[in-house]
Amino acid sequence: MTFAGFKGQDFDSLTVPGLEPRMEAIITNIRPKLEELGGAIAPYLSALCGEEMFPHVAKHARRTINPPEDTWIAWSSSKRGYKALPHFQVGMFSTHLFIIFAVIYESPNKESIANYLEKHAAKVRKLVPADFYWSTDHMKPEGTLNRDMDKESLLQMAGKLKTVKKSELLCGLRLDRDQPLLQDGAGLIRTIEQTFETLLPLYKGSF
Repeated sequence: MTFAGFKGQDFDSLTVPGLEPRMEAIITNIRPKLEELGGAIAPYLSALCGEEMFPHVAKHARRTINPPEDTWIAWSSSKRGYKALPHFQVGMFSTHLFIIFAVIYESPNKESIANYLEKHAAKVRKLVPADFYWSTDHMKPEGTLNRDMDKESLLQMAGKLKTVKKSELLCGLRLDRDQPLLQDGAGLIRTIEQTFETLLPLYKGSF
């Protein structure tokens, strides 16, 4: 089966009112595509990282009232989970798709990536493309483009990772929902692979 990409209906699933109806829309429209993507990308990512990378589709199992505003698939080096580890993600809000590297608040690796950023801030700013974005909160769709970041901004982010318990680091590409690439499955997979290759130094620097 050839990956078909994402269409408007998939993004609209994240605006369906109510927890149960939205989860039903996510499970019907989005989750099968994320699972397919997980299997398609895992071998490439495993070869890229030099270790087996396992796909994990978001289940949103802890939610009892508020419907999720985004959903995703993550790849990590553990079969059991991804939240405690540096990982790669592809996911979507109703407005856009994101392709990112992430170290979130549950990870003990935050200090490692903070040290890497402090040591290589100028190099990191150059290796990350201008149109990639940085974020310190995986719950929010907003971020700051790398072209708007300077060395000092990266150093501040590193400092926050060390001192603020809930701090996080996300970096990658966002594609607005109306971009034709999203409906070109093969082209989108190539873009995801290229994005993860670009972000590999951050992944390596987080251990």
